[in-house]
Amino acid sequence: MQLSNLEHLPNHTITERLDVVYGSTVRTKHVGKDFLAGLKNIVGGELVAYTELLEEARQEALERMIDKARAMGADAVVGVRFSTSNVAVGASEIFVYGTAVKAVRNAPFENTQQPPAFNPTSFE
Repeated sequence: MQLSNLEHLPNHTITERLDVVYGSTVRTKHVGKDFLAGLKNIVGGELVAYTELLEEARQEALERMIDKARAMGADAVVGVRFSTSNVAVGASEIFVYGTAVKAVRNAPFENTQQPPAFNPTSFE
């Protein structure tokens, strides 16, 4: 499944826009990791446990969106965006959405002519 954060798919022609698709997951913090993160917050630095948690959540939400796009026969999802929100104390939602589309790959550009050389003194 091809994904693009653009409203189009480079080197492809969109033949049909199917529907909006999305995926989400809600994750909570682990109490033990939360305690260690609190200590890390005092001394500074990356909260690796949270980084890993969010990466897993993004991947799960993305897979759910892709599954929905495949179910409707899409070739790609364009306009992909992520959003996060706190839904409860210690729980966050990762939400991803985009537009499922059918697309065909464009024929490769075959231009045997070379473009004219740039001449900064020519103003034709």
